[in-house]
Amino acid sequence: MESDTTVRRIKPYGTQPYGAPEADGARDRCGNNGYSGDPKRKPEVRLQPLREGLAAALLALFILLLWALVHLSLQQLVIGTPTGEFNAARARRHLERITSVGPRPVGSQENEVLTVGYLLEQIEGIRAEAAAGPHRLTVDVQRPTGTFSIDFLGGFTSYYDRVTNVAVRLEPRGGAQHLMLANCHFDTVANSPGASDDAVSCAVMLEVLHALANQSTPLHHGVVFLFNGAEENVLQGSHGFITQHPWAQQVRAFINLEAAGVGGKEVVFQTGPENPWLVQAYVHAAKHPFASVVGQEVFQSGVIPSDTDFRIYRDYGNIPGIDLAFIENGFIYHTKYDTANRILTDSIQRAGDNILAVLKHLVMSEKLADSSEYRHGNMVFFDVLGVVVVAYPARVGTILNYLVAAATFLYLARKASLPGNGGGRYVRQLACATGVALLSWLVTLLSVLIVALLVTLLGRSMFWYNHFYAAVCLYGAAAAGKMLLVHTLAKNLYYGGVRLVELGDLFLDVSLLLWCCSLVWLTQRGLCSAYVPMLMVSFPLAARLLLAQEFKHRGASVKYSVLYLLGLAPPYIHFMFLIWVVFEIFTPIMGRSGTEIPPEVVMASLVTLATIFLSSFFLHFIYLVRSTKWILTGLGSVFLLMFLLVSCGLFFPYSGSPDSPRPKRVFLQHTTRTFHGLQGEVESRDSGLWINSFDFTAIQHITPHIPEINDSVRTRCREDRPFCGFPWFLPVKFLSKKNWYLPAAEVSPSSPVDFSLLSREETAWGTVKMTFSVKGPSHMSLYLMPHRGSSLSSWSFGDGTPRFDLSGEYFVFYSHGLNAPTWTFWFEIRPPADPDPSGPEGMISVAISSHYFFGENRRTAQLEEILRRFPPWSFPSSWVSTYDMYRY
Repeated sequence: MESDTTVRRIKPYGTQPYGAPEADGARDRCGNNGYSGDPKRKPEVRLQPLREGLAAALLALFILLLWALVHLSLQQLVIGTPTGEFNAARARRHLERITSVGPRPVGSQENEVLTVGYLLEQIEGIRAEAAAGPHRLTVDVQRPTGTFSIDFLGGFTSYYDRVTNVAVRLEPRGGAQHLMLANCHFDTVANSPGASDDAVSCAVMLEVLHALANQSTPLHHGVVFLFNGAEENVLQGSHGFITQHPWAQQVRAFINLEAAGVGGKEVVFQTGPENPWLVQAYVHAAKHPFASVVGQEVFQSGVIPSDTDFRIYRDYGNIPGIDLAFIENGFIYHTKYDTANRILTDSIQRAGDNILAVLKHLVMSEKLADSSEYRHGNMVFFDVLGVVVVAYPARVGTILNYLVAAATFLYLARKASLPGNGGGRYVRQLACATGVALLSWLVTLLSVLIVALLVTLLGRSMFWYNHFYAAVCLYGAAAAGKMLLVHTLAKNLYYGGVRLVELGDLFLDVSLLLWCCSLVWLTQRGLCSAYVPMLMVSFPLAARLLLAQEFKHRGASVKYSVLYLLGLAPPYIHFMFLIWVVFEIFTPIMGRSGTEIPPEVVMASLVTLATIFLSSFFLHFIYLVRSTKWILTGLGSVFLLMFLLVSCGLFFPYSGSPDSPRPKRVFLQHTTRTFHGLQGEVESRDSGLWINSFDFTAIQHITPHIPEINDSVRTRCREDRPFCGFPWFLPVKFLSKKNWYLPAAEVSPSSPVDFSLLSREETAWGTVKMTFSVKGPSHMSLYLMPHRGSSLSSWSFGDGTPRFDLSGEYFVFYSHGLNAPTWTFWFEIRPPADPDPSGPEGMISVAISSHYFFGENRRTAQLEEILRRFPPWSFPSSWVSTYDMYRY
């Protein structure tokens, strides 16, 4: 290694074979190590290698400026001056009134009476105000009953009885043959006021209805505003409307308003299927666009454990749509903190402006009349800093992607064909350099995962949940430092005698090659997200070609570095926005993804991948600077300091701050369990507080505050009982296998479950048909566990074909609105040909659990007492439940 002050005599770019022996006798590497350019000798010039400090400063400044620009664009909620058509102040009043009644679970007075009453009152006021106008407004309160199966959370079946929908039809006086559907839901999960999910959307829809009803220009088509009263019960309300309401047959497309966070911008994260005219309508009409086809493909891949009414309208109505959702601040989604005061008026204004403008465009469009005629292919779409949306057909994207890939390969092929590269020396050198880059990625990822494992073993998981940038400093410094170290070793030990300028040029080609390969692969798979590597190839390639002479004559000068970074800015801005979306979604999800998914592995992997992708076009700077020792020292120091601070527990994962809460989610059920034998006798009975942690840290932070909740009361799954013998509300036992059961007094609901076997008969085809009746609270779960050798052949749910979940058991989710009749169902089971003497007696175990989410039965004195002891940074969602098991 030369000293930092030495100026090496470097021949101009392309005048000597890559890696040819110099005066110091450096050896060829990887064959003849390179290529040569113009064989004519050029006068020697002195090229100053890029200074280490300057390179680090330029790259850091580049990243920070772009990150600041992304955040600035995210904070700019409303672009321009609102037209005044949508009144955000009035929409906010709706939001505050809807949330003022508190949580609104299906079946509660708050949901079925108070909220429905308020909606009807406001709708009636709008109808009276618009009575003299050119439109007709019709209201229908629907209370459907139905059943369906869904492949979500491992797969289960849903049954609903008299849930409530409020449907409003706005159309021209003469009527409308074709309808647009706008959907929101006003019900909530238990214990959450649900301002963002989804009261704000219903408030926006009320005001959009008001604006459309009072406009003087008649609509060409009609609009149905569906105020859906049973979405949180896993999409039951939308299924009841689209499969049973008479207006559903006229619906040609829909807009669904949802939330996975609280406030901020609403993003279009799902469209179609196909029907590119819908995307074009959004692009043309939206006042404040915010959309990404990447989000659509990630969401539809199933990586995000969530779903929306979009699925129901698509699968059961066979109609296309647009799915919008608030995604910011998902830490308080489905918690007591989801309150109206946390939603900015500007968020309401931008959502209202967008929905109103898009709906107005669609109901005046001729394409709505026969949407199937325009169902051809998908669209590539993405916004640029929330200012404008770029959209083009996927087939055009495919052509564009292949053109960019062809240009890149042509550029590389031309280099390989230059004089002096006979025998494929450049190709071999490029292959070797690509291997070095891939090796650095692999070593980096493995190294950072080892760090994540150490953090987990030290009991410091999720330190980043309340301190995101601590993860960036720890895992980001480790990733950047490891990559830098691998490439520094390669430069000094493997490429020891090769000129810095030519090495830098080679590794820029490596980055182009790798991104180009990903471009071709994603395009061949038919993914619209291939536009991302297309941008990451085309701009750097253009910058490289435009700066070729500057690089040739001056090497890695300051001017070259600055201009090169400016050329990278457009794709990097968009790529950093996508990185923000990934962390904005996945960081909060780790707080509700159960005890089985190690969050450090997820976060460390995400930070490492972000570092690898962002640094890809910076790799060649490592080879353009003479030394990297100070950068390595700095990154190493940051990593060691952060690891020490994390190990000492300085970064507590949770926060109860009113301004920025980061609550730990815990579910508590005060339950009584009763287990019956084959003759109907009670074999055992117990009561307790059943506790589930919905994140990986389990109860380690709870025990110091409530000592009796500790690992001595941890319970195990009983495989001989349906769903382990516990009252799961949804089939998520595979996510939270760590549970605690603290003995407690028996619960005595005023309306206990009445479960009985009505009939049992043997069929002519060798099965046993069993019919049951159940009367109980608004939320119940039915579990069926056929014993070994037995099998369910049919039942009264869904399409009649029993569908089991990931564990091989059957889960039926039940809910009802007000005044529901007794629930009656049946199933047929085929007895085992050879009963298993080691298993439970009989053919099948049937269990029914009840869940009291509201009213006088929701709490017990013991439950209230332990809830008071939970720390302020926790969110214990609690209710009373029962579990009764029978064997037949």
